[in-house]
Amino acid sequence: MTSPTGEIYRIDWLPGTDVLHGTCHCGAEHSAEDPIEMWEWMLGHPEGHTPRDPNVPNGPRDPNVTQGNGS
Repeated sequence: MTSPTGEIYRIDWLPGTDVLHGTCHCGAEHSAEDPIEMWEWMLGHPEGHTPRDPNVPNGPRDPNVTQGNGS
């Protein structure tokens, strides 16, 4: 039996869109419409991951994050 690693991956669907928004256990965030692209990004940690600085509110995010238009 394996023991838990404590790593949490989160993927949320943005309602009203085809966009998935993922947060890696390292704090990096990424958005994509393709679920395969999202999981490849997640499991590719740390490649392509730029975690947010927890000491800076709304600090720099992963440059690959696309912002929705809210519609």
